Amino acid sequence: MRYDFLVETYATERLKVLSTWATFRDEDLPVRPHPTDRRGRSVLEQMLHQCISENLWFRDILGVEVAAPPLPATETRVEFLRRYAEDSARRLLRLERSDEAWWEAEVRFFDVARTRAWILVRRIAHTAHHRGQQVELLRMLGRTVYSTYGPTADTGGLFQQRAPTIYAYPDEAALLSGEAGGGRKAPLPAPITQAVTERPEK
Repeated sequence: MRYDFLVETYATERLKVLSTWATFRDEDLPVRPHPTDRRGRSVLEQMLHQCISENLWFRDILGVEVAAPPLPATETRVEFLRRYAEDSARRLLRLERSDEAWWEAEVRFFDVARTRAWILVRRIAHTAHHRGQQVELLRMLGRTVYSTYGPTADTGGLFQQRAPTIYAYPDEAALLSGEAGGGRKAPLPAPITQAVTERPEK
């Protein structure tokens, strides 16, 4: 099926959301980029936005209903992880069962008509945009950043420096179990001393 790559991309993107959320601590939830500026979402508001907006896009635009509430009954970090994991897994299952005609059908996207394939690309970009904001919050909080697409400053630096890709957990089950048990993330190497930049040092 020509749209398998979109199914595979959504499958990995949902895991990247969970991995990023797992890197925060419970006390981080109320933190904003600037403490007195409410325009910047807090960590908790980022989780709320991901759950609600993804539910709306899939249900009202793509026509994928998971028959579950988009938010957890108790708004804790672990419960958000569980809720999003369950709901996004149901969405993934629906995508896996869709044929090319479903993907190529045009549906209403706000005030225009677009194919479902086009819309899912936008949805993935939307999610990646907000995940980038969350990673910056992790840096502001002094937290470590595990791999999302490749090496990070905390996994050893740049790809060009042969730094490894290190995910916090090997899979979704380990992530949910590990975080429910207080956190059992993969070990990271010792902090690097050089700047993480492609610009050669002068």
